[in-house]
Amino acid sequence: MNRFLAALALAAFAWSAQAGALKVTVLDKEGRPVPDAVVVLAPSVPGTPAPLPDHVTITQQNMRFVPAVSLVGVGAVGTFVNNDPWEHHVRGSAAGIQNFDAASSSGFELRLEGKANGRPAQSSQAKFDQPGAVLLGCHLHASMKAHVFVSDTPWAALSGEDGSASFVGVPEGPLRIRVWQADQLLELPPQQMTLTAAPARATVQLQVLPRRRRV
Repeated sequence: MNRFLAALALAAFAWSAQAGALKVTVLDKEGRPVPDAVVVLAPSVPGTPAPLPDHVTITQQNMRFVPAVSLVGVGAVGTFVNNDPWEHHVRGSAAGIQNFDAASSSGFELRLEGKANGRPAQSSQAKFDQPGAVLLGCHLHASMKAHVFVSDTPWAALSGEDGSASFVGVPEGPLRIRVWQADQLLELPPQQMTLTAAPARATVQLQVLPRRRRV
């Protein structure tokens, strides 16, 4: 048993010596931090990151989708809940310059009745089985928009209010950093860096000023 514990400790030490921490900060065109940007890493070796969520709940409340941006893995299920007293629609389509048809196997359309007093809110589900950014909209209320980013790698994270996304246990060596943000329609070129066991930082600057979300 002692030999087994010693071997386990040695393996853990070797893994920690070959993995590092990385903090990526996303800034807008004027140098301000950008929340709700998706940071995706492509390390030179796979590593063992925590899996991304396989389920997300998105509510419709006060004429908004909440949250505005969600991050899930391929195959995740989304539950849509209408907490408003009026009917809402949900349409999922590929975000960006080229949208796919909501009638195809990649898109989806849902209708949710308004929440009646004293009754549970109506909900419905859709599956996100294609990687990429999905734009959520409502035909009945054009101002309602949100996004779900479906990642085909678990090396992905959302930036917080300070514009940063943090990763731990990233394998040492070369890696690429890619950033997606809803208002950055033209994809930024990947940023290259080499990670060591020491904590590292990187900054990615967008070419746009993201629109403020209505409160």
